[in-house]
Amino acid sequence: MNATQQKPMATSAAAPPSLLTQVGMAGSAAVITVTFIHPIDVVKTRIQVSTEYGKMGMGGTAAHVVKNEGISGLWKGVNAAWLREASYTSLRLGLYEPIKVAFGATGSDATFAKKFLAGSAAGALGSLAGNPFDVLKTKLMTSGGKEMPSMMKTAMELYGNQGVQGFYRGIDSNIARAMVLNGTKMGVYDQSKGYVVQLTGLPKKSLGTQFLSAVTAGFFMTCTVAPFDMIRTRLMNQPADAKIYNNAIDCMIKIATNEGPLTFWRGFLPIWSRFAPTTTLQLVIFEQLRGIMGMKSL
Repeated sequence: MNATQQKPMATSAAAPPSLLTQVGMAGSAAVITVTFIHPIDVVKTRIQVSTEYGKMGMGGTAAHVVKNEGISGLWKGVNAAWLREASYTSLRLGLYEPIKVAFGATGSDATFAKKFLAGSAAGALGSLAGNPFDVLKTKLMTSGGKEMPSMMKTAMELYGNQGVQGFYRGIDSNIARAMVLNGTKMGVYDQSKGYVVQLTGLPKKSLGTQFLSAVTAGFFMTCTVAPFDMIRTRLMNQPADAKIYNNAIDCMIKIATNEGPLTFWRGFLPIWSRFAPTTTLQLVIFEQLRGIMGMKSL
C-alpha cells in the first residue's frame, strides 16, 4: 500500500462528512459563539426598539441594563439564542457548501453572484427553521426588570394570544434579512479569501486568511443587513396582544415616514460590533472543525 493510500488527502472530495455532520459542526460553532456575543445583541436590540436607548448609545445602554437589571440582564434570552443558533445558523452555514456544489460554484472561476445565491438559499432555509426562536429571543432580550424572563411562559403567552402564527411574525422580513445576510456573509467571505491569498501570500486554510476574510464579511454584512434587521426587530417585538405593523412593507413605510430613512441604520455600530466578532468566531471555528473532519477550507 503506497503513502497516498495510507494517508488520504484532506479534501472534501476524499472524505466528505455527511450533511448532518456539516450541519452539526456549523451549529456547534454558532452556539459557542453566541454565548460570548449575546450581550452585544441585547444592547443592539434595545437600541433598535427604543429611541431612549438609541440616545444612550452602546455604552449608556449597557450601563443602564447592568444598573437596573444586573449583569445577568445582558444575557436575557440567551437560552432562546442557543436554540436559534442550533436551528437557523446550523442550516445557513452547514448547507452553504452543498448548495454551492448544486449551483456549480465550487471552481476557482466561480462568480460572486453564484456564491451569493448559494448563501441566500441556505439563509432562507435556516430562517424558516429558526423564526420561532428568533421571535422569543427578541421578546426576552427587551424585557425589563431584574428577574430573568421565562422562555416557556413567554411562548405560552404568545401562543395564547396569537396561536402558532405568532411564532412566525416577521417571517417575511426575517427571510429577506437571512438571504441578504447569509448571501453577503458567505459570498464576501468566500470571495475575500481569494483576494487575501493573492495580496498576502498566506495559505487559503491559514487562520490569518480566515480572520481577515471574516472581518471583511462582517463589515459588508452590517451595511446590507441593517435595514432588514431594524424591520425584523420591530415586527418581532410587537406586543403579544397588539399589532402595530401589518407586514414588512407596512413597517418599512411607517419607520421611514415617522422617524426618517436614516432610522434603518440606527444602531449601526452595535450591529457591526456584534457581526464582526460573531462572523469571525463562527467562520473560524467552523473552518477548524472542517479541518478536523478532513475537509478542505471553504
